[in-house]
Amino acid sequence: GRKVHETGVPFNDASGDRLREWLGVSRDVFYDAKKIAILPMGFCFPGTGKSGDLPPRPECAPAWRAALLSRLKTLKLTLVIGQYAQAYHLPNEAASVTEVVQAWRKNWPHTVPLPHPSPRNNLWIKRNPWFEEKLIPALRARVSRVLANDG
Repeated sequence: GRKVHETGVPFNDASGDRLREWLGVSRDVFYDAKKIAILPMGFCFPGTGKSGDLPPRPECAPAWRAALLSRLKTLKLTLVIGQYAQAYHLPNEAASVTEVVQAWRKNWPHTVPLPHPSPRNNLWIKRNPWFEEKLIPALRARVSRVLANDG
């Protein structure tokens, strides 16, 4: 979003606050590059549309994502956040974010699809109580194990 774009710090907004809460980690841990790698689907802010930010530019991920991911040799957990990341990383999964996230156990424990933590998704979270009841506790436990180098 615009705040992240202006500060140059990923998830430096309400979405980041919610994501860190989901993960059960502090800002210090979240931004420790030795513990967590944050790779967006695009490295530029695409602008704002009628109902939120525009999608990542289509040329961004194909241009650099695979090369960067190949350099991360010790990945133990990949969070696939939002519809654009899910379409890229889980192209053979169900069509909707809800269906992909509901099937989170399919790629567990290495890949976990999540809805975008944006406040714009408050209604989605409210309509899908299983997400915070089932997935979030499992995710927090997994993140804790990975950060403790047990995962």
